[in-house]
Amino acid sequence: MNDTSLHPYSVGTAVKRRWLTLLTLCLAVLVVQIDTAVVNLATHPISEYFTASIGTLQWVVDSYNLVYAVLLLTGGLLADLYGRRRIFMVGAAIFMAASLLCALAFSVSVLIGGRVLAGFGAALLIPASLAIIRVVWQDHVERGRALGIWAACNGLAMAIGPTLGGLLVRQFGWRSIFFIVIPLSLAALILAIPSIPETSDPENRHFDAKAQILGALALGGLAFAAIQSHEASSTAVAAFIVSLLAFALFIGVETKIGSAALVPLDIFRIRGFLGAVTATTGMTFGMYGTLFLLPLTWQITGRLNAAGAGLALMPMALIFVLVSPFSGTLTARLGTRILAAVGVAIIGSGLLLIGFSAHRVSIVLTESGLGLTGLGMGLATGPLMGAAVGSVAAARAGTASALINVARMIGAVLGVAVLGAVFAVVHGGSDGLRLAMFLGGLVQLACAAMAWTMMRPDSTTGLLKKQKSKFVFPI
Repeated sequence: MNDTSLHPYSVGTAVKRRWLTLLTLCLAVLVVQIDTAVVNLATHPISEYFTASIGTLQWVVDSYNLVYAVLLLTGGLLADLYGRRRIFMVGAAIFMAASLLCALAFSVSVLIGGRVLAGFGAALLIPASLAIIRVVWQDHVERGRALGIWAACNGLAMAIGPTLGGLLVRQFGWRSIFFIVIPLSLAALILAIPSIPETSDPENRHFDAKAQILGALALGGLAFAAIQSHEASSTAVAAFIVSLLAFALFIGVETKIGSAALVPLDIFRIRGFLGAVTATTGMTFGMYGTLFLLPLTWQITGRLNAAGAGLALMPMALIFVLVSPFSGTLTARLGTRILAAVGVAIIGSGLLLIGFSAHRVSIVLTESGLGLTGLGMGLATGPLMGAAVGSVAAARAGTASALINVARMIGAVLGVAVLGAVFAVVHGGSDGLRLAMFLGGLVQLACAAMAWTMMRPDSTTGLLKKQKSKFVFPI
C-alpha cells in the first residue's frame, strides 16, 4: 500500500482539502445520477427524431445500465490496482466524451454507442469515488459524515433530474440533456488534480478477464433476449441460450478461483445476503421499468409533455428523499427484515395502482402510486444495503457492498428490458403500461416475500439487527 493511503494530507491543510475532495466526489455522483434520471424524459423526443422503435429506446436506456452493471466490480478493482485518482479522472474524462458523443449523435446507433461509453465511465467513477472516501477519511465518524453527504447527492439528483430533464427537453430539445453534464464532468476532472491524493492497494490481485467476459455475455444475452423477444423471437431464443451457457461457464470459472474470484460465490450461501440481493434486484426491476415507461406513455398518449412528465414524477422523488433519513431509526425499532420486505411490498402496491389507473384521464391515482413507490424506496433502500453488508464478516464488507450495487443495476437492466418488452407486445400505450405495471408489481411482491423468508434474524450476524443507516443510497 502506498504511504499516501495512510496519511494523504498534512494536518494544516486537511480540513480545506477534504472539503474540496468531497465537492469533487459529489460532482461525480451528481453527473452519473442526473444523467440516468434525465434520459427517461427524452425517450419520446428521441423516438420521434430518429423514428426509433420501443426496442431501440430500450437500448438507449439499457446500454448504459448494462455496461455499468457488468463493469462495476471491475471498476473498483482497477482503482485499487492502478490508482484511485487516476481511475476517477479516466472515468470523468470518458463520461464527458460520451456525453458529447450523445449530444452530437447523428444516428440512434451512435447515440447508443455513446450511452455504452457513458456506462463505462460511470463504472470507473463511482467505485473509485467510494474508495477515495474510505482512504481520505480515516476516522469512521468523519467518514460517516462524508458518506452521508456523498450519498445524499444521489437523492438530490433523483429529485431534480426528472424536472430538469423535462424543462431542458421542452426548451432546448433532447440533445441538451447530454450537454448539461459536460461542464460538471469537466469540473470534476479538473478539481481531482489538486484535491484527490493518489493511492493504490494491489495486494497481489489481478484483472479476471475470463470472468468479466462471461459475466458480460450472460447479462447482455439475457437483456438482448428480453428486448428482442417481441420483434425477433428466434434471435431472442438464441441470445437466451448463449446467456445460459455463459452463466454456467461463469459459475465454473469463479468456483475454481474461489475467494480470489471476481464474484466469490460462497457469499450467496448466506441467507441474509441472498435475501437482500433478491429484494434489491426486484426493487430496481420495477422502479427502472416504471421510470422508463411512465413518462414515455404520458408523452405518447398526449397527456403530458416532457416538462409536465418531469414534474409529475416529482412526488416519488421527494417522498423518497424525505423518508430515507428515518429508515435507520425505523430499522432499529422494527428490524431490517420488516422494513426491507414491507418497503418492497409497498413499491409493488404502488406499481399495481399505477397499472390500475393506466386508462384514466386523471393522473391522481397514478400520482398516488408514485407516492407509494417513493415511500417504499425510502423505507427499504437503506436497510437492504445495510443488510447486505451486515450479514457478512467485516473483511468481506467491501465485496458485499459492491455486489449489492451490481444487483441494483442488474435489476435496472432487466426491468427496462422485460417490462419494455411486455409494453411493446400489446403495442404500447395505456394497455401496454397496465400490463407492464401489473407484472412489475407482482415481481415486487414476490421478491418481498422471498426477502421476508430469507432475511430471518438467525440468517445474519448481529450487525443486521443493529444496522442504523443514515445515508440516502442510489436508486
